[in-house]
Amino acid sequence: MSRNIGVPNVSPPKMKAEECDDKYCPFHGTTRIRGKITKGTVVSKRSRNTVVIRFDYVQFIKKYQRYERRNSRLICHLPSCLNDEVDLGDLVLVGESRKISKTKSFIVLNKIKKVGEE
Repeated sequence: MSRNIGVPNVSPPKMKAEECDDKYCPFHGTTRIRGKITKGTVVSKRSRNTVVIRFDYVQFIKKYQRYERRNSRLICHLPSCLNDEVDLGDLVLVGESRKISKTKSFIVLNKIKKVGEE
C-alpha cells in the first residue's frame, strides 16, 4: 500500500509495497515530507541507502552588482524502492523531512532526468 505524499507531480514508484520495507520511505513507510522541495544532481552513491546531491544557485554580490555561481551539497536518504532507478549524474527531486541521522534530513522522491538525456 503506497500513499499520496502531497507533493505535486510525484507518484509512488512502480513496485509492490511488500518489497519496500524501508521505514523512512515516504511512500511505503511513516516519514512525512515537509519544508523545502529541491532538485539536484547525484554526485555520490557510495553509502547504503544514501546519496549526495549537488545543487547550483546564484548569489548576488552587492559590492560589484553582479551574480556569482555557487553550489552546495546535500546528503539525502535513498529509499529502497528507488535504489535501482537512481544512478550517478541523474537529476533527482528531494524533499525535506525530519532528521534521519546526523547529516540526513532530505529524502529522494523522484528521478527527473537520466544521465545524458536532454
